[in-house]
Amino acid sequence: QVQLVESGGGLVQAGGSLRLSCAASGRTWSIYDMGWFRQAPGKEREFVADISSSGGVTNYGDSVKGRFTISRENGKNTVSLEMNSLKPEDTAVYYCAADRSRRGVTMRNRGSLNYWGKGTLVTVSS
Repeated sequence: QVQLVESGGGLVQAGGSLRLSCAASGRTWSIYDMGWFRQAPGKEREFVADISSSGGVTNYGDSVKGRFTISRENGKNTVSLEMNSLKPEDTAVYYCAADRSRRGVTMRNRGSLNYWGKGTLVTVSS
């Protein structure tokens, strides 16, 4: 069993930066791929980024590529999302997700994922 708790959301002006963190519990944390998704009001959930269990492979959604960076510290059971050059269209609830490692398959292309956090709200003002 893995429990995920996100933090770091808030209000920021366009062009600013935020760092989201996801703390995971569970002894088998290191075998899970981790990812971030987001959902804006009235829109479908969108893939943001994922990182393999080893931390060696990352993938990003097209809308955040070059601006966001995902990382993980397996020793601390955390995964982070560094968000730079934020835009109003980045406003959404951001969710952390964990899924048993599947080499070569980005979380964007998987079906249901094993675990989800409750989300943290990011609001970018223009």
